[in-house]
Amino acid sequence: MIYLSSLYLGTAENRSSNHQCSPIKDMKSVACGILAACVVTAASPVIAANQRLPPLSTEPNRCEKAFVGNTIGQANGVYDKPIDLRFCDFTNEKNNLKGKSLAAALMSDAKFDGADMSEVVMSKAYAVGASFKGVDFSNAVLDRVNFEKANLQGAVFKNTILSGSTLNEAQLEDAVFEDTIIGYIDLQKLCTNTTISKEGRAELGCR
Repeated sequence: MIYLSSLYLGTAENRSSNHQCSPIKDMKSVACGILAACVVTAASPVIAANQRLPPLSTEPNRCEKAFVGNTIGQANGVYDKPIDLRFCDFTNEKNNLKGKSLAAALMSDAKFDGADMSEVVMSKAYAVGASFKGVDFSNAVLDRVNFEKANLQGAVFKNTILSGSTLNEAQLEDAVFEDTIIGYIDLQKLCTNTTISKEGRAELGCR
């Protein structure tokens, strides 16, 4: 069964914008909305489609930072410095990624094939061109992740929040979508992916 969700998980952003607007009771709603947008833009390190990525981190052991994860921001990816996992290899990692917070992590061209990433928080992560073949994403939060051109063959999205994520040109052969939580519009876009198996399309409810 697929669960359609209209939940917006940006609670930290909402709290931030509300805090800015509440003292100005007479301000028109449109002005408050503009202020909220400014707060979100300033706080969030999400990479836009037309924005250049920062230079690759030169920090030693930068790949091992995935085993620690973020300590603040979590579901909203709000913190001062992103985790740079680009080109890192976590193939068959079964112990150290489960349940970690990797919100807004830079993951493009990294390899996670066969890894256990159940219960991870990857909100707003940038995973363009990364490989997640056979990854277990059960009970994970993959809200607003950019998976464009990523390899997700055989990935398991059981009871996974997938709303707002970009899956353009992603490879989804044999991916499992059991009890996946996804928004209606996101589901419509996902169903246009021709690599999804017949079983996967049935789980999603694609027509």
